[in-house]
This record gives sequence, structure tokens and C-alpha cells, in this order.
Amino acid sequence: MPATELPGRRTVLSSAAAVRRVFSVLFWTFFAVTTVVNFVIAVLLWVLTLPFDRDRRVNHLFSCAWAWMYAAVYPGWHVRTLHRERIAPGRAYVLVANHTSIADIVLLFTLFRQFKWVSKRSVFNAPFLGWNMYLSSYIPLVRGDADSIRQMLDACRRWLRRGVSVMMFPEGTRSEDGTLRPFKRGAFQLSRELGVPVVPIGIHGGHQLIPKHGTTFATSASLAVEVLEPVSPEGFTSDEAYADAVREILRDALTRTP
Repeated sequence: MPATELPGRRTVLSSAAAVRRVFSVLFWTFFAVTTVVNFVIAVLLWVLTLPFDRDRRVNHLFSCAWAWMYAAVYPGWHVRTLHRERIAPGRAYVLVANHTSIADIVLLFTLFRQFKWVSKRSVFNAPFLGWNMYLSSYIPLVRGDADSIRQMLDACRRWLRRGVSVMMFPEGTRSEDGTLRPFKRGAFQLSRELGVPVVPIGIHGGHQLIPKHGTTFATSASLAVEVLEPVSPEGFTSDEAYADAVREILRDALTRTP
């Protein structure tokens, strides 16, 4: 590129970065205000439904709508949720998704299916948003703590036996570069033990939207949450083989444009 073009290019890049910062600041402000308002609504729903909603299904559906709002209002974001029907209402699954950004949580809520999140206990301590996770009876986990892992697996078993799915990120943490990390075996242990299928879910575009440790969002993004076919635990002789097979299915799906 000729040197005479460099200043103009730098100006364009600088302007684009400034626009991203402005949009992100506006979004985080909107997020903070609406989080307080929605948490108050969530508390009211929790109180009103307490006598008849032991599974906190109403609170979870409200959380889906709460998260969907953020996906819907951000200018330039186009979010598609594909093959939601593969998660049959009233049936329990172990749902597993790739994890590349903080936006993945919002995107997975657009499934509008009943499930319990497995999430870091530290997230539950976050004001309003984390407190809402208690209201919805989600499942806390301290990574690397054997006792916490045991309690998490026990909680997952209880929900699956009650016919409620659980949602897990089998990579354990967000990918730094968007590539699929090795899977931990907990989700697949549950599936084989209880005889419930694993449903792989591919999140397309999350890393481009906002990478790990990022704070500013892309102003334009094409995002997709793709539900893949359920995978039965039958025929797998080990959790590791099952995890590797599902990882390959998900990896292949992420290489295709949905």
C-alpha cells in the first residue's frame, strides 16, 4: 500500500474504534439500568409463583426474555436461533455449547427452552444479574474444587431426573481465539449415567462480536445459535470417547455457515 494512503486508513480505523466505544458505552449503560429494573420484576415473579412453581420455570422464561431484549435492541446485530425444535419441550437433555465470549449467555437464552445453567459461583455474587441466577435455581460451581464439582453433578442429576435440562460449557472456560478447546467429561458422565441425550449447540460469531477479556462490541455482527441433532449415549464405552465424538460434531458444525 502506498505511504500516502496510510494516514487516511488510520483515520478510518480510528473512527471505527470510536464508534465501537460509543455504542458499547451506551449499551453497558442501558444494560446496567435495565438489569436493576428486570431484577425487581424477577423478585416479584419469584414471590408470586413460589406456591406452584418449584422448578422456577417462570423465572427462567423471564430470564430468557430479559436476555433476548439485549440481543434484539443492539443496532447492527442480526441474531438467528436455528433448529430450536430439536430440544423437545418436556424432555431432559444435557445441553453443551462452545464458549468464546460473554455474549454466549445472552445468545443461548434465545433458545427459550427450560434448562438450568451450570456457572461459576463467582458469577452468582454479581449484583442483580448473579442474584437472579439464585432466583432461577441455577447451579453454581467452583472450578477445580472437587467438593464443588461433586455438588454440581448431584444438582444436575436432580434436575435431569425431574425432567429439566442442564446447560454446560464443556470447554470449562472461554476460548481465547475462538477455536474449540478440549471437552471436560462431566456433561458426558451425566448423559451416560442417566441415559439422556447430549444436544450440541454451536454459537457462530460470538468471538467476532466480543473476544475474551474484551469490553467493546462489534457494531455489526451476524450471529447464530445452531441446535444440532441430539447424540444418544448408547454405544459409547467411556465418557472420554463420548466427549471426543460430540466435540468433533460441534467442531465440524462451526466450520460451516449455518
